[in-house]
Formats: sequence, C-alpha cells, structure tokens
Amino acid sequence: MDGQIVDLMREIGSKARAAAQELAYASQERKYAALIAASAAVWARRDEILDANSCDLAYAAEKGLSPAMIDRLRLDEGRVRGIVDALRTVAEQTDPVGRILAEWDRPSGLHIQRVATPLGVVGVIYESRPNVTADAGALCLKAGNAVILRGGSESFHSSEAIHACMVQGLREAGLPEDAIQLVPTRDREMVTAMLQAVEFIDVIVPRGGKGLIERISAEAKVPVIK
Repeated sequence: MDGQIVDLMREIGSKARAAAQELAYASQERKYAALIAASAAVWARRDEILDANSCDLAYAAEKGLSPAMIDRLRLDEGRVRGIVDALRTVAEQTDPVGRILAEWDRPSGLHIQRVATPLGVVGVIYESRPNVTADAGALCLKAGNAVILRGGSESFHSSEAIHACMVQGLREAGLPEDAIQLVPTRDREMVTAMLQAVEFIDVIVPRGGKGLIERISAEAKVPVIK
C-alpha cells in the first residue's frame, strides 16, 4: 500500500480515536446543538452545496455513469431541504447512550444492568448519494461515536460541502471537529486502508449495492456490520 495512504490513515485514525474518547462523555444537549447547528449550516450554505454538486454531475457525465446513478447523485433545493429535515429528525431522537437494555438480579443479590455505550470509531463506506454524508455523520454523533466517512468518488465535492456544514455544527456546539471526518482523497487504496485499520476503527458499515458490501465483507480485517 502507498506510504502516503498509510500515513493519511494513521493521521485520520488517531484524530478519530482522540475525538471518540471525548465524544463518549458528551452531553445530549451538546450533541443536539451540534446537529441543529449543522442543519442550519446546510440550509444557509445550500448554494455552495449545489455548486459543488454541479461539479460532481459534470464528473459523473464524463465517466459515463448511468442516468439512474446520476439521479442518485443529483441534488436540488428540495433534496437539500431533505438533508436539513433528516438532521433535525436525528437531533430530536432520544439519546441512546446510557439507555438500559436489560437488567437482572443474581442469587447473590447483585443487581446487573446492560447499558448502551458508544462503539468508539465507526468507518462508513458508501457510494454515490451525497446525503449519506450527513445521515451517517449525524447517526454516529448521536450515538456518541466518532466517524470516518468515505463516500463515492463521483460525489466527492458534494460530500465535502456537506461535511463542512457538519464540522461547523460540531464547532458551534463545542465538540471536537474530528468527530466527523471525511476522507480527503478519491484514491481507492484508502478503502483498503480503512478495512485494515484495526488500530483505529472499531467497526465498518458499508452502505451501497451488493457488490460493495460483498467486497468489504471479504477484505475487511475490521468487524463489519452489513
């Protein structure tokens, strides 16, 4: 594997691990504030997002992507509003951290509880839909996890623009900006690096077609949630 990719994975992974340690103890109020601020930023910066999406659509046309793929990639004001609404929906959900999943008493009198806690660092690998950048980032944040996002190469600029809004939300809420990171390269070797990054990533979540999920499941050294 290319040395620069290895170094990049180490840098991103180290930042994510540090952010996860802080995020695990973040209050539900701060996580809520971050997501609401991110949703506001997405709407305020929608022109930037749509301009970035135009670059991605041109790239997709040059690559000869199918009309269906291009439609999944395309954003308009209505779809941006959908991203805003999705972020607010996640923000309003009950905080899962600390939820009691089960409890029981032992004959000795010991009372035991199984309590929901963050996983740590989640890696999410997805294809062309740029809204997944916001969805995956929001869900991981809500659950107290840091996340490393690797979107499809065709949605690179759109994902960057949406990610910038997520980081703005974190910053305004006083949470670590490295809690939501986007892989800053189209290089496919970065996917391999993530799949092998057992030191930094606790679980990989693939979101996409059957081929993507099968490849990740076959190659990953990190545990995978299909």
